[in-house]
Amino acid sequence: MFSTHAPKRRLLLLGAPVAAVALALAGCSTGTDAGAGDGSSAVAAVIKGLDNPFFQAMEDGIDSTAEADGVDVSVQAAADIGDTTGQADKLTTLAGQSFGCFIVNPISGTNLVQALAPVAAAGAPIVNIDQPIDAESAEAAGVTPATYIGTDNEAAGGKAGDFVVGAVPAGSKVAVIGGISGDVTSAARVDGFTSAVDGTLDIVQEDAADWKREIALTKATDIIAANPDIAAFFAANDDMGLGIVKAVENAGKTGQIVVVSVDGNQDALESVQSGGLSATVAQYPYAIGTLGVQACQVALQGGDLPKNIESPTALVTADNAADAIAKFPQPFEDFDNPLAEQLGE
Repeated sequence: MFSTHAPKRRLLLLGAPVAAVALALAGCSTGTDAGAGDGSSAVAAVIKGLDNPFFQAMEDGIDSTAEADGVDVSVQAAADIGDTTGQADKLTTLAGQSFGCFIVNPISGTNLVQALAPVAAAGAPIVNIDQPIDAESAEAAGVTPATYIGTDNEAAGGKAGDFVVGAVPAGSKVAVIGGISGDVTSAARVDGFTSAVDGTLDIVQEDAADWKREIALTKATDIIAANPDIAAFFAANDDMGLGIVKAVENAGKTGQIVVVSVDGNQDALESVQSGGLSATVAQYPYAIGTLGVQACQVALQGGDLPKNIESPTALVTADNAADAIAKFPQPFEDFDNPLAEQLGE
């Protein structure tokens, strides 16, 4: 939840320099002769694969904010969205270097837990972004994140479901394409969607496409063939949503089947504007990256962080797609930054 004591601050200003913090953190190095938590003010970030534009935008938010605020940051990314072992190896390497704070965006709830154990033991703050670390596994390893920053994924799925309910007749057939089976983020978005359409629409199939466009294309192609009267699809991310859009186009049903996804990547916003995707529930990975760096700044100053920081979401349709594109990668709606007060803004 957001701090009720923080002043209102538009996220458009999230990347602005923070003079006091910049003076304290400027000029730090990332030498390799000491371990995590040795008093360094340098920040390490480990994120998901840059094969997905969502995480490209997240990296941009981290890098841009660090540059503006004078923070020494090193970002490492997994080889792809499924590279759980490679991502953990990158974190293990960084954990042996001199970083004072760690930003982690794990591929799964557990794949970075063991690599974080020495970080936690050394006393370095851990800022968990986007994908929550599994609480039970973290507790067993002695890992306690300083804060979690991310989307309310169930609410995001609910926004998509509400849109579909308003876009197709009651009783219509819909299909759901989730990410990796068992993934907590995907499950929350799917749960939010299914709850929103429950009792109004008929979910004829639910499948997983591992967050990947080409797999979603194949799955949707098969679903359309088996259900020629399908009225809508929900995809748990934009990449899969765009794969479904291609399947709809290949079937000659563009404009006849509603397709809604979650993320708000630039190519998805452009698809909404051009009539491919019907809507996307936009998250702001750039803002998540920015908030991650700012949370490390607060932690390194000894400040108190909220247990959870909810990043903004907004439903983007043909009516507001142009505005969303014009302001991308920043949110086009106001957002109260709960870290503003501690950053002296």
